[in-house]
Order: sequence, then C-alpha cells, then structure tokens
Amino acid sequence: MAKVAFIGLGVMGFPMAGHLKEKGGHEVSVYNRTTAKAEAWVSKFGGRLGKTPAEAAEGADFVFTCVGNDDDLRSVTIGPDGVLAAMKPGAILIDNTTASAEVARELAQAASAKGCGFIDAPVSGGQAGAENGVLTVMCGGDQATFDTAKPVIDAYARMVGLMGPVGAGQLAKMMNQICIAGLVQGLSEAVHFGKKAGMDIEKVVEVISKGAAGSWQMENRHKTMNAGKYDFGFAVDWMRKDLDIVLTEAKRNGATLPVTALVDQFYAEVQKMGGNRWDTSSLLARLEK
Repeated sequence: MAKVAFIGLGVMGFPMAGHLKEKGGHEVSVYNRTTAKAEAWVSKFGGRLGKTPAEAAEGADFVFTCVGNDDDLRSVTIGPDGVLAAMKPGAILIDNTTASAEVARELAQAASAKGCGFIDAPVSGGQAGAENGVLTVMCGGDQATFDTAKPVIDAYARMVGLMGPVGAGQLAKMMNQICIAGLVQGLSEAVHFGKKAGMDIEKVVEVISKGAAGSWQMENRHKTMNAGKYDFGFAVDWMRKDLDIVLTEAKRNGATLPVTALVDQFYAEVQKMGGNRWDTSSLLARLEK
C-alpha cells in the first residue's frame, strides 16, 4: 500500500482513482476543480478530499494528474497551490493527461528541482477502458522511476510500457491518435459505401473484421455507427485537441501528416454540425449529411 493523490476526476480520472483505491489497495486522496465530483468520489470509494491540489498531494508517495490540456496541467502542478508545492522528496508525479511533450519536459524539470520523479503517462482505451481498469499506458521517463511507478499504475491498466525518456509517452500517444484518425475515417467511408451499395453492413463486417481490415474501431464501433448513434466514447472536441497537439509537434519535427490534417478538418465540420460531444466515429455523420 502506498499513499496516493489523484488530481482530476473526469470521465477517465474518476474510475482510475477508484481502481487505485479498490484494486491497488492504496490510501488515496483526491482533488477536482468541481468539488462536487470529488465529494461524490469520496462518498463512493472513501479516502480524503483535498481543497487544493497541494493539500491532496501532501504526504503522497505518488501523485497522479489527469486533466484537460497543458494549461490545466500547469495550473494543478506549478504554483503555491500546485501539487509540486507539497510533494515530498522522492515522491513521483505521474501525468495521465494527453498533453504536449513540451509540457512533460517542463514538469519533469520542475519535479527534479523538488527532488521528485516524473513520468508522462497518457492513456488509451477510452471511458470503458478506464471503468474496467484495462487502459494502455504509454510512459516517458527514466527506467528506475518507471520501475517504481509501474506496480501502482498497474491498478488501472492492462498494458504499461516505457517508450523512452520524458516526453516519449506523449509522443507515443500522438502516434496512437494519428492511427485512430485514419482508421475511423476509413471505417466511416467503408460503412457509407456499403450502405450506398445496399450491402448488409453486419454480414460484411463479420467477415472483413477477421481479415487484414480488422481493428478495434471496427469491432467496437461499426454497430453504433450503422445505427447512427454517436454517444459511445471519446468526444470530437477532445480528439481535435489531441490532433492539434499532433500537428503542432509535426511542424516542430518536420513530419508530413496529410491524412491526419485532413481528418482534423473533417472533425471541424462535425463540430459545425453540432457534434462537439459526439464520439469520434461520427465522421460517418459528416458523409451522410
């Protein structure tokens, strides 16, 4: 058992923190910007509620953050009320936010100045993965810090890997989102084509999902897409945030990402249709409008 703090109790953080308490058996304190969510978490799982990130992190061996973006991350980590103000030497800050590699390196430096370790650890698997404790976690950091943190991270994950030095976890997550963007567009076009051709989508997918075209997206989203339902996971607004991070990094490192840039614009069109909170498979809705 370790003393753990968890900052950010959204659709991902709420169940992840719960797994740290129930599955991991750790002593958990929590903070959330909307206090009602933190109160609901404590009511469900027990533990302690911090009035500030710093208060939640006081005395913790491991501090997890899972918030919206780079600026949100800075607001809960740096400054008088941020977790680093209260973290003890030797504690480890583990960031599950999907953010930039730049902010990961910035926080690693700030943590090091306090005698603390840092791991950037963005996750994949969506809300269902978080709720079931089967997320994939891509980590960046040094080997020793990773080895110390991994048994704790295991409470909400089925796969945890060290991708390289600080920032490498975020870069791996960017690669993940690049793959998803192309896959969902391809699947959307296939379903759209099949409908126009009068095909039985279910019968076709049953066959092609077992071949080279198969993917998680196909297995888990084709039925809801075929039914025109788009409230089953990661929202378009969040995908556009992630793709902005990807495309910004691509400008910096010189990568050419024509399909990703195009799909990002397709998601912008979905937003204009009112689909901000639809899941990412709603690219099909754009084709069918």
